[in-house]
Amino acid sequence: MDFSIVFFIISLILFSMWTYLSKYIIKYIRKNSHIRILNLEEYIPVEEIHTLKQVSYLIMMTLFIIDIFYQLTFQGNDILFFICYDIILSLISLSLIRTENIKSYLVLFGLMPFVSFDYLFLNSNNILLVLMLIIHFVTLVYLIFYFYDKFKRYTKSNGLSYAILLLFGIVFVSFIWTSFVEDVNLLDSLVMVSNAFTSNGYAILGHTIPGKINGLFLVWSGYVLSGVGTATLTIALINKYYNKKFDELQQSIDELKELIKQLEDENK
Repeated sequence: MDFSIVFFIISLILFSMWTYLSKYIIKYIRKNSHIRILNLEEYIPVEEIHTLKQVSYLIMMTLFIIDIFYQLTFQGNDILFFICYDIILSLISLSLIRTENIKSYLVLFGLMPFVSFDYLFLNSNNILLVLMLIIHFVTLVYLIFYFYDKFKRYTKSNGLSYAILLLFGIVFVSFIWTSFVEDVNLLDSLVMVSNAFTSNGYAILGHTIPGKINGLFLVWSGYVLSGVGTATLTIALINKYYNKKFDELQQSIDELKELIKQLEDENK
């Protein structure tokens, strides 16, 4: 038997095991959401959680678009970075896709990064890899629409606004535009746009891939946390205001009851 076939079977087993294990962990977290450390509402207001959930679907769409773009162009010399990016994105997505029917299992199969995995360990070249690359590419395109549909469903079912699309669209268009006009790769473009959008300066890039990724994490984490802080402060002020009004109303009711009691006693 061809060793590439054996490697393909081993990879399939490993990816299947990862999919099962990650889904079990996610299911466990959801089932035990009453535990404070696992309950997101302990850290973030509910309104902010809804917004982050909306954004997460749009982010997944963008990540797949970037993956497809790199597969079509192999932009830059960071092939190893792209291979690792494709594997990590695929493994995360394998955890998020629900296994409901045969179609979902086919999507999971097409999502498995066999070609990238092969590049890391074998770097072989045969018809099987070409076929898997085509299937993987088609699956990525499908998942863009899949997560957009989830975004629409979640937004509609929770009565949320579609305004987040405008903000996301501005960042996304700027991200692609910057890549072309500044003649930089997509990672550098994303770092530049992120820094410009959060007012941290346009030219702050970093010199290594891990450094740039860490910079992105810090920039957007800070942006999200600043929103959380603003939302928390607003809610606190509103609660304080209405609690004061309720106390005043309760006091007025008690005084009115006392007055009615006095009038009843006088009429007896």
